[in-house]
Amino acid sequence: MTSIETELYSRVGAKPTPATEAPQHAPAAEIRLSEVIAAMSYALDITEGQPQGHAARTCLIGMRIAQEINLPPSDQSALFYGLLLKDLGCSSNAAKMCYLFGADDRQVKHDIKTIDWPKLTASIQFVQNQVAPNGTRLERLLKMVSMALQGPSGPKRLVQTRCERGSSIARQLGFPEATATAIHQLDEHWNGKGHPQGLKGEQISLLARIMGLAQTVEVFFSQQGLLAATDIAEDRRGRWFDPELVDAFLATRDDIDFWRRVHHPNPHQQVAAFEPPDAALIADEPQLDAIAAAFAQVVDAKSPWTYKHSAGVADIAVGIGEVLGFGPQELREIRRAGLLHDIGKLGVSNLILDKPGKMTDEEFADLKRHPAYTEQIVGRVAGLSQLAEMAAAHHEKLNGRGYHRGILASSLPISSRLLSVADVFEALSAARPYRDGLPIDKIYGIMDRDAGFAICDESYAALKTWVDRQTFKARIDDQLEAVARLVAEI
Repeated sequence: MTSIETELYSRVGAKPTPATEAPQHAPAAEIRLSEVIAAMSYALDITEGQPQGHAARTCLIGMRIAQEINLPPSDQSALFYGLLLKDLGCSSNAAKMCYLFGADDRQVKHDIKTIDWPKLTASIQFVQNQVAPNGTRLERLLKMVSMALQGPSGPKRLVQTRCERGSSIARQLGFPEATATAIHQLDEHWNGKGHPQGLKGEQISLLARIMGLAQTVEVFFSQQGLLAATDIAEDRRGRWFDPELVDAFLATRDDIDFWRRVHHPNPHQQVAAFEPPDAALIADEPQLDAIAAAFAQVVDAKSPWTYKHSAGVADIAVGIGEVLGFGPQELREIRRAGLLHDIGKLGVSNLILDKPGKMTDEEFADLKRHPAYTEQIVGRVAGLSQLAEMAAAHHEKLNGRGYHRGILASSLPISSRLLSVADVFEALSAARPYRDGLPIDKIYGIMDRDAGFAICDESYAALKTWVDRQTFKARIDDQLEAVARLVAEI
């Protein structure tokens, strides 16, 4: 190893430290879309069980490779957003992965990124290490047999689900087809042994080839340092990765300033420097609305039991706000907060979210962390950070006995109070693994007991008025369809 490589390894070989500094946000009219997407990508990181900043670091590495190969400017913007949003579909296979492995989906997703899974021995060892870690010997054996019976089609379907979902959301957000295609082909391999289509060589889009290499390099860089990252690229050269792209990546190893940037504790603040300047986009108000709606889909895809929950809470919260006389901009912010209030659940295992029985104290403690995750994620996002406390307060109670902060009524603004009421009502109306959805009269019976000391009576009265003005339909049918799809895929 050269002296420069030694210096690089010593300086950037450790795992990046957690971000601590608060983001500085510009007025809405000046917010760059790259800032928003880079910050929102942290939600995708926790879904994949990756350390915060994984997607942002992947973006830095991928764009640096693009520089080395002189990627045409017309392709750079599509690549840039593909790198940040590569995991848009990651939540859609979480429930299935959790069921198949009988394990925490986040841990399985984290670990699978470090193995050479096309190799049969590596796959078998991975399954043996991962299935039902807390189960009996018989339970583990049954899980392994079940997965073996699925054969190669099992992993392919898992990847296909996430790739199709991710590319679909990218299109909804208005990104170019090249971005959506790259997300869809993220897990294809140069030798044709990837998923979901088994594309080979230049059948795989160039952007997807860059993204696949950058993703793996980032994982090994964050866990073991630059030397490990270069070693894995060389080892999989010509198998997983385009040889020319690997050579381009290896040419960056002596760029000390670049790897310092990758190692920065706030990598999402670094990506703007790699956004193609002639294609820089501004995140206007409709774009922020679309991003909130898109990430609500990501959240609600994590479990069939939460399917369409975020959109439902947003609709109810806006309805309460209308009754209370909120203005258009206030209602817009309430809708965004409703859409994003549960984004922290992306950091909760499906072993908990889909559990058919009562949670243990430890599981409930884990679940109660999700509002804190929501506050951390939304608080980073330019144009949306002002909603972080509102969105994260949906489990707070007037008497201070809620979570995650235990806030008293005096510190809960009306917007937070009405969001909490909307969340309670929507959750009670929907089915859960352990109970059916409740009719409105039973919901009111439960909420009546809490009105005035746990939930806001003013917001609750406004909820009743809103419900009386229309025919409310719970999302139970949608949930059951989602459950049926999951069962059919398994």
